[in-house]
Amino acid sequence: MKELIAQGVALDDATAARKAAIAGVDMDMEGNLYGPELPKLVRTGAVPESVLDEAVRRILRVKFALGLFDHPYTDENDDETKPIPPASLELAQTAAEQSFVLLKNSAVNGAPMLPLKADVKTVAVIGPLADDAAQMVGSWGGKSTAKDVTTLRAALESRLGQSRVRYAKGTEILGTSDAGFVDAVSAADQADVVIMALGEDASLMTGEAASRAHLDLPGNQQQLLEAVAAAAKPIVLLVFSGRPLVLNWAQRHVPAVMEVWFPGVQAGPALVRTLFGDVSPSGKLTTSFPRAVGQEPLYYNTLSTGRPPGNVDLTRPPANAEEKYVSRYVDEQNSPLFPFGFGLSYTTFSYSPTVLSSATASASALNADTQTIRVSAEVRNSGTVQADEIVQMYIRQRGTSVARPVRELKGFRRITLAPGQNQRVEFTLGREELRFWNIEMKNVVEPAQVTVWIAPNSSSGTSAELTVR
Repeated sequence: MKELIAQGVALDDATAARKAAIAGVDMDMEGNLYGPELPKLVRTGAVPESVLDEAVRRILRVKFALGLFDHPYTDENDDETKPIPPASLELAQTAAEQSFVLLKNSAVNGAPMLPLKADVKTVAVIGPLADDAAQMVGSWGGKSTAKDVTTLRAALESRLGQSRVRYAKGTEILGTSDAGFVDAVSAADQADVVIMALGEDASLMTGEAASRAHLDLPGNQQQLLEAVAAAAKPIVLLVFSGRPLVLNWAQRHVPAVMEVWFPGVQAGPALVRTLFGDVSPSGKLTTSFPRAVGQEPLYYNTLSTGRPPGNVDLTRPPANAEEKYVSRYVDEQNSPLFPFGFGLSYTTFSYSPTVLSSATASASALNADTQTIRVSAEVRNSGTVQADEIVQMYIRQRGTSVARPVRELKGFRRITLAPGQNQRVEFTLGREELRFWNIEMKNVVEPAQVTVWIAPNSSSGTSAELTVR
């Protein structure tokens, strides 16, 4: 709340507290101004007592809804030093496994790099995040602490035995010294497969107050990756981060890349199970990964420009005025390296064209919530592994009173399919999915031409057309 003073809209604590309370800020958690200031402000009438009453009422309403008064007393026998219960560890492992996003999985010797073969003789695990327990809980770890964490190195040694695992830290997360590169390259030379554990510092580079101007691997981790890659061994890159990073070099030179975020106390077991195919990765990106930091801000639900590139080839610099005078970069593609909603699996999925239950709809009926359109597509596991797929529905509305995004996510479903299995996945389009704040600031469904996709990500899918009259 003291930020109001720093921002120049209040000159003292009393004014900041008064403006915040009247604006509807019900709870002062860190500013510590309401306690000393609000009693005086209410007594003098600067803040009406009714404002305070309503703030308290709203806070209590939420606390009752959360059940905080059902069991208001802390269990004095609750000891935070107790081991995490097995059921909680199992849940932590499942959550981690479902969060991993496989970004690339190219063939090595005729077969996809991942999953790793169970009989692999030796594995090198290299990087500053391979055996750092504290980093795994991230910047908002709750009750989790480093002592609760099983690291990637520990889990690999547990599965394969210490004699089959070669470990080298290589460098620090923000390191500048290459003194550890020799050991890292030596570990890679002695192994059949290399797992690189690289990324950000969870406490310094993620969460609040952690903006970055550069989105590459911090420190000299990129140099470490390139030095190890020179050993010409198959590499799996695990990226630990709290934001999208620029991974162009890795995308071109590393056979398998997986974004693993900061996976928590069961980081090691979840990663090892995924790497060896006990579970197939099923996570999808909740943000687009750029090709260059200069693309930021980069998001899938952007508005169309007045000069969309259309069929212009953006993979090369413009050759003439027709190719130049469109909304584009002259030195990079417009598209993200990995789009919103993207994520690979150890199997493959095929999607049928999107089908609508009706090609037309009534805006008045949709606004009255008396009409919905069913949207469906057949999804098939066309590979050889049972896996989960997160099926996504997107829309675009044109001909409206205000510009709408080129795509908007309006639904998603997780399904599990065995090899060769089909499932028809259905969504509904109704008032909730089609309404928006229009030019008159009314939250309504307008007549529009609506394009609908059921797709595996925001950059693909076969569309269907709906006319809202």
